[in-house]
Amino acid sequence: MKRTLVALSASLALAGLPLKTQLALAQQTTLTRSIDPRAGETKAQRDARMKWWREARYGLFIHWGLYSIPGGIWKDKPIGGASEHLMATGKVPVADYATLAPQFNPTQFDANRWAELAKRAGMKYVVITAKHHDGFALFSSQASTFDIQDATPFKRDPIAELAEACKKQGLAFGVYYSQAQDWHHAGGAAWVGQWDSAQKGDLHQYVRSVSAPQVKELLTKYNPAILWWDTPVDMSQEDIKAIMAPFAQAPNVITNNRLGNGVEGDTETPEQRIPSTGFKDRDWEVCMTINDSWGYKSLDVDYKSSESLLRNLIDITSKGGNYLLNVGPDGQGVIPSAEVERLETIGRWLKANGDSVYGTTANPFKRLSFEGRATVKGNRLYLNVFRWPDAGLKLEGLQTPVQSATVLATGQKLQLLKAVDGTVRLSKPMKLDEVSTTIMLQLAGAPLVSLPEVVLAPQTGGNYNLSANEATMEGDNIQVEGADGEGNIGYWTNPKDTVSWKISVPENQTKTYQVRLEYASEPGKTGSAVAIHLDGVASGITGTLASTASWQDYRPMTLQGSLKLTPGTHIVRIVPLSKPNYGVMNLRRVTLIPIP
Repeated sequence: MKRTLVALSASLALAGLPLKTQLALAQQTTLTRSIDPRAGETKAQRDARMKWWREARYGLFIHWGLYSIPGGIWKDKPIGGASEHLMATGKVPVADYATLAPQFNPTQFDANRWAELAKRAGMKYVVITAKHHDGFALFSSQASTFDIQDATPFKRDPIAELAEACKKQGLAFGVYYSQAQDWHHAGGAAWVGQWDSAQKGDLHQYVRSVSAPQVKELLTKYNPAILWWDTPVDMSQEDIKAIMAPFAQAPNVITNNRLGNGVEGDTETPEQRIPSTGFKDRDWEVCMTINDSWGYKSLDVDYKSSESLLRNLIDITSKGGNYLLNVGPDGQGVIPSAEVERLETIGRWLKANGDSVYGTTANPFKRLSFEGRATVKGNRLYLNVFRWPDAGLKLEGLQTPVQSATVLATGQKLQLLKAVDGTVRLSKPMKLDEVSTTIMLQLAGAPLVSLPEVVLAPQTGGNYNLSANEATMEGDNIQVEGADGEGNIGYWTNPKDTVSWKISVPENQTKTYQVRLEYASEPGKTGSAVAIHLDGVASGITGTLASTASWQDYRPMTLQGSLKLTPGTHIVRIVPLSKPNYGVMNLRRVTLIPIP
């Protein structure tokens, strides 16, 4: 899958633009609203339509199609990247790729087994690829003969069978549809550029003859709760209008933000990453693979651990989002055992602790003093504790009285102690879960949280200790890992992300400081270059990080240059200048050391 969107916000600020530009943008926004059947939806109507999805929190994504047969290998040669992109990555001619269709006879496909697995995994909805970028329809279509009914010996309709199986299990059912990118049909878009003369044609004619009719078929034949768009390459307003036409008769279908040309849809779709915070006033869903490929890839055994996947779910839920976790069945319709095992492990945890996930809202705390996450449901506050602090668990800033504390999985009641400053301390459970121990706090009302702004003062000796736990992070990915004592700033994979601290310099204490980092980085490679900004201005302090033995091997490094601090409050910020490798660094702390 390729997940890039270009969208025009309806709330675009027009002030300062030339009059003609303002009129053109206003006209485009008006047209976009006119073709979006939900543009006039009230908040109450939207909340009612989105209610089940917001409560679900966890769904199964399935990538399955002709690409599942070669599984990332073409003519005995491994093809790099995700397997569902094999046709484009390997520049496979249209006619050659189409020879996979007569081979597609997945006799081991069992929709009921797939739906039962999703149910055991604790998932609440399923989304399957009805047509991916290779143009093959996994359903019986009148708009094209490149479908499972006409082009394969299988002759069954997996979309219909899975829709029925999901209904039996009480799961919502959705379909993924690549509405513009199509490497088989003439005129279909190709993100990387076309490589076969058979692909040439008119995109807008393709939309009207293939894409729009198939969308109508999906909506009318299978009644999906979700339609999951992808890659809106070169979609015009008229294309969007043709595709959206049948939605007037499908008012409750939830769509994402990948249709294109100004249609926002219902959900944001961060892919293969978890944002550091949620999306303001927008529903959102993280889509992620269990290994590295969306479709089945025989050589891809880089599976994420069950612990990592489960903590991802907990993390996403604590930020108010949904988790759409992918599996890639093989060409026979069998989901790899490694993926099944991980889903079932998560399902067992959810069976005991699912109340902390389903129907919850985001963590009300700006920071927690332990390694874990929090969610809310009415008058209940759920704490998912990844590692119980050696000094005991404390919860700072909760103003609402706590009536009881219960370990969700065992029912054990925990002792409560509330200090004068409002800090709540909990006794340690007799049994801890190795991934996450869930504590349910019954409150006297909805949780009210009040945490003072962190302003750091110099320590005895004059040093400023700027720890990861006290940092303010800005960006899509960056976040604190391990908040108990030795937390670090991690997931710093976007060089645009920054981290900062607010400090207070006492009167008559103008001094010059060295800046020392305690960091870890990718081994064996030249690290990132970073700079220190003071109050939004580059200070001239920079450094290129040397590699360390591992992402957990923390070492000190003093940056080049010095920082002059005057009395008052200041913002000290780390700004990446370059990121040649996977991440900027893992950062445990920054120390400002006075120069004698």
